[in-house]
Amino acid sequence: MKVDVEVVSNEIIKPSSPTLDHLRHYQLSYLDQLSPHTYNPLVLFYELDHDDDDHHDHNKSKINEMSNKIKNSLSEVLTLFYPLAGRVKNDRFIDCNDEGVSYTVTRVKSPCHLSQAIKNPLPTELCNFLPFQLHELNKFPIGVQLNVFDRGGVALGICISHQIADALSCIFFIKTWMAMARGEANHIAHPEFVSAKLFPPLDDPNYDPKIGITREVISKRFVFEASTIETIRSKYEQKTRMEGERRPSRVEALSAFIWSRFLAATSCDDDDERCATAEKVYAVVHPVNLRRKLDPPLPDHSFGNLYRSSIVLLPSTSLSSSEEEDCGYEVMKQIRGGFKKMDVDYLRKVQEGEDEGLQHLMKYAEELFMKGGQLISFSFTSLCRFPIYDADFGWGKPAWVSSASLTFDNLVAFMDTRTGNGIEAYVSLKEENMVKLEDDKEFLKAVSPL
Repeated sequence: MKVDVEVVSNEIIKPSSPTLDHLRHYQLSYLDQLSPHTYNPLVLFYELDHDDDDHHDHNKSKINEMSNKIKNSLSEVLTLFYPLAGRVKNDRFIDCNDEGVSYTVTRVKSPCHLSQAIKNPLPTELCNFLPFQLHELNKFPIGVQLNVFDRGGVALGICISHQIADALSCIFFIKTWMAMARGEANHIAHPEFVSAKLFPPLDDPNYDPKIGITREVISKRFVFEASTIETIRSKYEQKTRMEGERRPSRVEALSAFIWSRFLAATSCDDDDERCATAEKVYAVVHPVNLRRKLDPPLPDHSFGNLYRSSIVLLPSTSLSSSEEEDCGYEVMKQIRGGFKKMDVDYLRKVQEGEDEGLQHLMKYAEELFMKGGQLISFSFTSLCRFPIYDADFGWGKPAWVSSASLTFDNLVAFMDTRTGNGIEAYVSLKEENMVKLEDDKEFLKAVSPL
């Protein structure tokens, strides 16, 4: 269903207290310098009483009350997360000048009901609930948009700059913000800004954080029920036990399955001679939270980009004769191996400005291209097990939490379903590859009808 919103108001929300002078210069870390220049999106849908003629004034008053609570609590939480109210300068530091964040209120003209908006929505349409375009950063590190449905319910769209915060930092910010709105700020830990001390920035990180960002992709949402995920896990379980490894997690198993189906769907036809002779190497990328890998470990309320990605290289020649289960298991095994390599020695090199995985991948891709080959990257990211459904301003937990269109090719983002252990997968592919994946019988059998 097409989403049509009309902007009602737009204003700047500033911190309730000025940032102290000694905190006004916030240094970006080396990991911040490497993070994509895109926004992390989240849309939270809340059900309210249906709006009818008898209750119009009451609902209008309630929306105004909600909006004021959002603005006041946002102003308060920005005193703790003061870099988000500042402005990035030269991609090197944030001037924490309290210039504020963007806050927009819209009227959702279509659909009228929240229930219609969350029934099989298209990721492209979900972008209408967000304050910014995701593909390019503007001057605001964060933007908030309150979308009010004509017949009851609201959608709160949030965009936070990936240049400043990873997924865990975004979730922690929202958690703190909503605790403040409920008057429970004393029960929440304050953010710790230690990233630049642990991972000092470089004058020249030798990397373009805009690389790979594209609009030439299609994003679609696929739902995998808990029972289906359990079946997929069981396919790989026997081999993990034989090798003395733990059982695959939900995300590990689903990552392996989706990647193997992508590989099967997009493999060359036997009669495509050019495609068959070209050397292909697949890079499977999975982010890793570094907080608990550091010595000593960092708490979850450490703010910034504190992740690196495990990168596994798989030549197509080693996969062409593999069965689907063997192929999926192999990539899962390799991903686990990549996680284990992120030890203290690896982190020490990253702290010294040597991201071996990223630098090796760029060099390898260039060398492969010069030889007429092709490196095909496929990335995963996950918000599963994050407490996104605890996002309560005081008027109840969200009916649904969504992402939106993704900004990279060959990217899958996982989120928990509203109830149970199901997973929603936001998949971003080029149009021709999306068509092939949706024609894959094994993939379609696993996807829940929407």
